[in-house]
Amino acid sequence: MADMHHFTKFKLALAAGLAMAAAPAAAQQAPAAGAPTYADLVDLADPADLVIRAQIREQALLRPERAPGVRPGYGRLYVEARTLALISGSEPIGESIRYLVDVPLDEDGDPPKLKKQEVVLFARSAGRPGEIQLIAPTAQLRWSEALAGRLRPILAELAAADAPPSVLGVRDILSMPGNLAGESETQMFLNTDGDGPVSITVIRRPNMAPVWGVSWTEIVDQAARPPSRDTLAWYRIACFLPDDLPAEANIAQDPASRAQAEEDFRFVQQSLGPCRRNRS
Repeated sequence: MADMHHFTKFKLALAAGLAMAAAPAAAQQAPAAGAPTYADLVDLADPADLVIRAQIREQALLRPERAPGVRPGYGRLYVEARTLALISGSEPIGESIRYLVDVPLDEDGDPPKLKKQEVVLFARSAGRPGEIQLIAPTAQLRWSEALAGRLRPILAELAAADAPPSVLGVRDILSMPGNLAGESETQMFLNTDGDGPVSITVIRRPNMAPVWGVSWTEIVDQAARPPSRDTLAWYRIACFLPDDLPAEANIAQDPASRAQAEEDFRFVQQSLGPCRRNRS
């Protein structure tokens, strides 16, 4: 009985400590609606040092005072799970792991019963043996073969040496008219997280549909093509271009060239299509 008493005190102390670590991120989350989209999966996988397949063994709902920052309608669970596979990551993890996760509550305020359920966790080490911290309070998905099949190419692209850099915004855009009426070339240079250069070129020719492409090197390649949808290159641009072109980024001087740059920016946005997310 004494050993069980000490174990219970340990679990409560651990849960309280992890809850404080998770609280700042929890306040930023919004309820998910529907299955995760491609962008949702990259949002989870990109910052995760560890992607783990696990089976839940035990769960305990924390009292509200021990779970600060949980959004309405959700509760915070302390979870003990068995590691089934390290899908991605190089940090060693044990057979048993412990973590906190926010889950929706039913109308009676009860959490779902997750014991024996297999899940995918997007996490980082919590700095103590056997403990992990999810990269977001709800960064736990129910495992399935279909989900695994969608995750594999994402993780492979993220791990590639030539993975596209993260896009932060538009640095400069310049549209230049050609020699013929209706001819122009617009070049857009993007800010990235690091030194990786990214540029977009839009070319218009008389009596032809406009064409555009992305260059991921310092050389502006007029033969570049748009990225395919639901690829990492598409995600980097479609999900992080601003909704509106910043006025200071449009470096053309004459009104006609500035208007053409605006039009070509919108053309690229429309060609990429919306970056849909079901998670916040």
